[in-house]
Amino acid sequence: MAAQSEARGVQPDPNEKLVKVFETEEESEALVVKGLLDSAGIDSDLMSGSLVQDTFPGLGGMVILVRQEDADEARRMIAESRRSGANSSPSIDSAGDDDSTAEWPTLE
Repeated sequence: MAAQSEARGVQPDPNEKLVKVFETEEESEALVVKGLLDSAGIDSDLMSGSLVQDTFPGLGGMVILVRQEDADEARRMIAESRRSGANSSPSIDSAGDDDSTAEWPTLE
């Protein structure tokens, strides 16, 4: 977050209020969301959700923080991304079968 602010010539304010906009147990999911926010020009920090990270890295989940004034826009982008991702994923029926899987004809 600080590097992007310095690149724009703005000194980071150590007293600025940061707000949690996203939390997940999966580090990969957190990195995707952080990338989404970064690509939109929203500075964000990715932090561990637990204080035991020194002992058990990856345990406790990940949290994304943004400036308070960017929180609404960040949440909107995350929600929009989830909606568009849900619409493009293959549907799974109650038996757990992927409807988008091609069926090969059986030779008899």
